[in-house]
Amino acid sequence: MEEKTKARIMDDKKMKRTLQRLSMEILERNRDARNLVLIGIQTRGVHVARRIQKLLKEMEGVDIPLGILDITMFRDDLHKHEKQPAVKKTQIDFSIEDRDIVLIDDVVFTGRTIRAAMDSIFELGRPASLQLAAFIDRGHRELPICPDFKGKYLPTSRRERVKVMLQEIDGKDQVLIMEPKGF
Repeated sequence: MEEKTKARIMDDKKMKRTLQRLSMEILERNRDARNLVLIGIQTRGVHVARRIQKLLKEMEGVDIPLGILDITMFRDDLHKHEKQPAVKKTQIDFSIEDRDIVLIDDVVFTGRTIRAAMDSIFELGRPASLQLAAFIDRGHRELPICPDFKGKYLPTSRRERVKVMLQEIDGKDQVLIMEPKGF
């Protein structure tokens, strides 16, 4: 389905300020940054997590471990796909036992991706706490999942899509609301 841009919500400057605020909120809630680990959900959540990791190091001078999580095999809709989705890489090279984890994704929508991520994490161990940071929260939850940290709450209709564009993938930073052509 072809889409058109309905609205530009953030440019690179707004995204940078939002990431700085998210990073500060994470530090304020997690006083002992040495027990903190970040886990980014493939694909865009990983890049958001890397930026937060860099900002936390600048603020606290602490190297906070960063893991990469692929939730493909934990999705509850695998049976609905005609072809198997591509499995990406999970790389968590540290113990999560008794650690304070901040799970990071670019957009939280129905909550199903986060549920799958939680299932995946608990297969790896038992953290002291599990917190959720979402760059964009667009509502429409199907599960009782709410981000602890959110960059922006962006109410949308179900037919709309939030597109977080990142320099690392797309060549530019911006957040757009997309809608099907013809609306």
